Amino acid sequence: MAEVPTDLCFTKDHEWVRILGAVARVGVTEHAAQMIGDVVYVSLPTVGTAVATGDSCAELESTKSVNDVYAPVAGVVKSVNDAVVDAPETINSSPYGDGWLFEIEMATAEIPSNLLDASAYSDMLASDG
Repeated sequence: MAEVPTDLCFTKDHEWVRILGAVARVGVTEHAAQMIGDVVYVSLPTVGTAVATGDSCAELESTKSVNDVYAPVAGVVKSVNDAVVDAPETINSSPYGDGWLFEIEMATAEIPSNLLDASAYSDMLASDG
């Protein structure tokens, strides 16, 4: 089974969120990276773009499919990880580390109720499998 770090929040769409004060760092889970396959192209949002929860704001392209990445929180895109554009395989090799995608300055300091903790995400993966 894919790794599920206990210090992160997760979405039902297999994004992870690391809350850093008022900023949410976003990436895709190891499970998502495995399902997508070898990532060959990454399209990231533009810094300064306002996003609502659930907005499609990035794309990951593999040899077999194109996959949207959704904003897990509302706010403004604060930064993007340009390193994954140059080396998209980082998303597969380090999904919870160097393979992060973008950061959102959250509209509210509250952790949204739509996010799952590690236990709930693990349970979801187990029931899907």
